[in-house]
Amino acid sequence: MISVVKIAAYICQRYQQEFGEQIDEMKLHKLLYFTQRECLVQRGEPLFPEQLHAWKYGPVMPQIRQLYKDGLLTELPLQQEVTAYQSVFDEVFRRLAGSSSMTLVSISHGELSWKRARIGYGKYDSSDVPMSIDDIREDAERFKVRQFMLKKFGETKSKGAS
Repeated sequence: MISVVKIAAYICQRYQQEFGEQIDEMKLHKLLYFTQRECLVQRGEPLFPEQLHAWKYGPVMPQIRQLYKDGLLTELPLQQEVTAYQSVFDEVFRRLAGSSSMTLVSISHGELSWKRARIGYGKYDSSDVPMSIDDIREDAERFKVRQFMLKKFGETKSKGAS
């Protein structure tokens, strides 16, 4: 596992390199969530030990907020750490980094882990409830099933067109 501070710094740096602009804070928090979920999809283990929290606009990593605002997300993971998880980072950037922050909010609001942590809260209520890693693991399993089904549907559809 790698510290979430290092993961956040990596995402910020990579986003700047790929898109030529600073990532906004909301997108950073959502990409942290999706990176955690993707690591569970690919490796069956969390990428970082810290818990995400279910805020009204989706998953947030509270300890990252002030570091981001103060421009202090500078402690990058070691190159060997990045290399070990390269496929996780690449997949998240390929699929999600180009999406708007609000699109990522909408996607994250569909996740069971966020919904379960928000039980008892209204849509616009503030909360600081930790999200369960077991629930994120369940989201990862559901995502794998969706990907499998989409792939199978695509194969079936293309065979029918032949």
